[in-house]
Amino acid sequence: MRILIADNDAALRRLLSVTLTPAGHEVVQVADGEAAWAALDSADAPTLAVLDWVMPGLDGPEVCRRVRARAAAVAPYLILLTARDRVEDVVAGLEAGADDYIAKPFSPGELRARVQVGARVVALQRRLAERVAALEEALAQIRQLHGLLPICAWCKKIRNDQNYWTQVETYVSDHSGARFSHSICPECRVKHIEPELERIRQATATQRAADQAAP
Repeated sequence: MRILIADNDAALRRLLSVTLTPAGHEVVQVADGEAAWAALDSADAPTLAVLDWVMPGLDGPEVCRRVRARAAAVAPYLILLTARDRVEDVVAGLEAGADDYIAKPFSPGELRARVQVGARVVALQRRLAERVAALEEALAQIRQLHGLLPICAWCKKIRNDQNYWTQVETYVSDHSGARFSHSICPECRVKHIEPELERIRQATATQRAADQAAP
């Protein structure tokens, strides 16, 4: 997982990086809020960020607010790291859009554990986004079937998007993923199958009678 560390204290950035890198994370370091916002607003934004509250340019809560105001299928997980540990500060940080809050001085073990929680949340968000995208694609395909379909009045074939005539089941399968099993409805059985069976029985009986009458 790519993790953004935003803090104007170079020594603290190194400590955070040393704490998180052994777990296999790729760490990106910036020294101010403007750079943090630029990184989180980019196309390849890190999936998790550890943000100092007080930084040059934008502070941590403002970066959180900007991230939350941006529409994204999978939002980054934001952790505020600060010496402010009053209840009012915690509430203010969470209301600004932070997902978690760690007070300085931090415990490396606690930080790694909270980052793991963030990784699980991001993974769940990503799976949910993939399912929503799949559902939207399925709904889009279904909506295509709601329009006016050109169908042959004689053979019942449908003209597809490439202007070729195709079987109804083929068209529906291509646009919805549905699969067909063929059977015969009672009405068609009475109208088509039973008369054909009766014709065959009569022909068989006539042939049998002719065979018996032959010398």
